[in-house]
Amino acid sequence: MKIWVDADATPNAIKEILVKASWKREIDVVFVANRWMEKPKSSRASAVVVSAGADVADDHIVEELEAGDLVISADIPLAARVVEKGGEVLTPYGRELDEENVREALSLRDFQQELRDQGVQAGGPPPFSESHKQTFANALDRWITKAKR
Repeated sequence: MKIWVDADATPNAIKEILVKASWKREIDVVFVANRWMEKPKSSRASAVVVSAGADVADDHIVEELEAGDLVISADIPLAARVVEKGGEVLTPYGRELDEENVREALSLRDFQQELRDQGVQAGGPPPFSESHKQTFANALDRWITKAKR
C-alpha cells in the first residue's frame, strides 16, 4: 500500500499533510513531478523527478502503482487511468474518485474543455481554502484507516 502524488499541481498544504501522515501512520508516499522539488522531510516520503513532457509524471505513476494504492491528483484523465488499474484517487479538494464516478467526472471535464476550446469562459476550481484542506485531511484519514485493516 502506497500513496502516489501528482506533485506538479498539488498545493503545498496538501503535501505537508501527506508528509506528516506518512510518518505518523507509517505509510509510504511518493511525490512525482517533472521538475526539481525539495526532498520531503519524512523517512517514509520520497520524491521522483521524471523528464519534462506532457503526461510523463502521470505515466510514471500509472506504471508503478499497484491495485489498492492511492493517487493524489486533480487530473481527471489520470484518475480514470488509475481507477482502471485498480487504484483509488483523492483530489486535493478531498473528492474521492472511483469506478462509480470517475467516468462522469471525465465526461464533465471533456465537456468543459470543449467549451474552453470554443472560447467560453467556464471558470476554474475555487481557490484552495482551509475548509478544502480539512476535507482532504479527513478523506485521507478515512482511506488510510480503511487500507490498514
